[in-house]
Amino acid sequence: MIRPTHPTATLSTRRTEAYTDGVFAIAATLLVLDLTTNTLGAVKSDAELWTALVGEWLLFVNFALSFALLSLLWMTHVRQFEHVAKVDGTMIWLNNARLLFIVLVPFSTGMVTEYSDYVAGRIILPANFFLAILFGWLQWMWAVRHRDEMLPDLSQEDAVAYGRANLSAVILSAVVVVLSPFIGSIAFTLFFLDGILTRALHGKGD
Repeated sequence: MIRPTHPTATLSTRRTEAYTDGVFAIAATLLVLDLTTNTLGAVKSDAELWTALVGEWLLFVNFALSFALLSLLWMTHVRQFEHVAKVDGTMIWLNNARLLFIVLVPFSTGMVTEYSDYVAGRIILPANFFLAILFGWLQWMWAVRHRDEMLPDLSQEDAVAYGRANLSAVILSAVVVVLSPFIGSIAFTLFFLDGILTRALHGKGD
């Protein structure tokens, strides 16, 4: 039987964390399918094999890029839930929305590899990561809004500061989406500016 739950009730984070970790692990594992299902064609010598592998450089670059970004998003999730004591229904669904875009990463990675000659092909992976990062930020801001129940070990100032770091990633990922039709996956190098932008946002907050 399903017991009724009050809309404002909070729950332990244990199952949410386990489910999220599992989805990230599956998405990261599925990334390798593009490598295993891709054929190098007829190869008759070591030289031809090396030539064929070099010819697939974009496939390997996009695999490594997506894996690295997935790892960074998972690390962000881990750091957030070090402080989140409880979750409610809204936070769970915000987390589920983020995971929707996490599981789409292998698909969008394959699209950008196969259709990089087209604008839609170049933009789908950055858009995918933007939406995943956006929902991660919205999830954190919801927790900040209910800090007393969900973030009891953080002061309001610290909770907002964490939010600025997440906002930096949202802004940079949006810029990556805008630039990706013109420069492709190179736009992801903007994430190296994350620390600088985070400090700038922190200064404005002060």
